[in-house]
Amino acid sequence: MQRVPAQPLVYEFSRHCQPRCRVKPGETLCVESEDALSGQIRSAGDRRDKSVVPYSNPVAGPIVVDGAEKGDYLAVTIKSIEPRDGQCATYTGAPKQLVEWLGAEVPHGAHVSPIRDGFIHWKERIQIPYQPMLGCIGTAPDWGVPTTGPAGPHGGNMDLVEVCPGSTLFLPVSVPGGYLYLGDAHAAMGHGELSATGLEMAAWSTIQVDLLRGSPLTGIRISNPDFLMTVATQNSPERAIAEAYARLILWMEVDYGWNRWDAYDLLTHVGRISIGYYGSGTVGCGIDRKYVGPAVPMTKKE
Repeated sequence: MQRVPAQPLVYEFSRHCQPRCRVKPGETLCVESEDALSGQIRSAGDRRDKSVVPYSNPVAGPIVVDGAEKGDYLAVTIKSIEPRDGQCATYTGAPKQLVEWLGAEVPHGAHVSPIRDGFIHWKERIQIPYQPMLGCIGTAPDWGVPTTGPAGPHGGNMDLVEVCPGSTLFLPVSVPGGYLYLGDAHAAMGHGELSATGLEMAAWSTIQVDLLRGSPLTGIRISNPDFLMTVATQNSPERAIAEAYARLILWMEVDYGWNRWDAYDLLTHVGRISIGYYGSGTVGCGIDRKYVGPAVPMTKKE
C-alpha cells in the first residue's frame, strides 16, 4: 500500500503541483496530513501565530488517478482516520459574526487534548467521543486555483461531519488524473464549527479511490451504509439547502428509481441537514437509507 507524506504542505487545490502519488482505480493508500494549524500548537504554551504561518488547512497531494478524465467522478471511500500523534489541538478563533453579542475580547484558548480509549480528553472532566472526519477533501478545477479556505464545486473545505470513516465521496474530475487532495482532519467537530477551529489533528487516513464514469448526476455526493447526502455551497444557506435537496431528489430518481415528486414529499418529512463551518455556506442534505431502498441496476445503452 502506498503512503503519501504530509510534507511539503500545500494550501491550494491546484492542477499545477507535481503529483505526490499515482494510483490505479480501486487502489487503497494511506495519506498523512498535518493539522489545520500547520502544527503550531503541539504542547501547553504554544500559540497559533499567523504572522509566521498565515495559511490554514494544509492538504496532502495531489494524488493522480490513472485513466481519470474530465467528466468522470472519483469515488473516495474513507476506510479509517487515525491520529498521528495521539492528540489534537484547538484554540478560540475570532467570534466574527458573534461579536455583536459576545464582544471581541477573546482569550487564546489554545490547548492540546490527548486522544485515548476512544475519547478526546478535552478539559478537566469533559470527555468527547472520538469521531474523526476530514474537513478538506477535493479535486483540482480546470480553471482557477481555489485555496483550502472555502468550499465549492470541487469539494474543498466542506467541514461536514459526514466526511468520515465508512463514507464514500463522489468528487468531480475536471483535469486528467483528477488531482485529489485531502487534510484538515478533526478528532471531532460540532455542526457549524462555531469558532472555525475544530479539534484539529495530524492524521493518517486510509482511503480507497475508484473511478465512476457515465453517471448523469452532478455535484458532490456522500454515500454511507446508513445514509445518502448531497452537498452544496452557496452565498446563502437557503440557496445551498435548495440545491443540495434538489440534487438528492435527482439521485434518488436516477439511481434508486424514485418518482421525483414522491422523493420531494418524503424528504419534507424525513430529510436532514448538516452544516459545515457556519460562515462558509456549505450544507449537506441527507436521508437515511432505510427509506430509500436498493439501487436500480443501470440499463446498458446499445
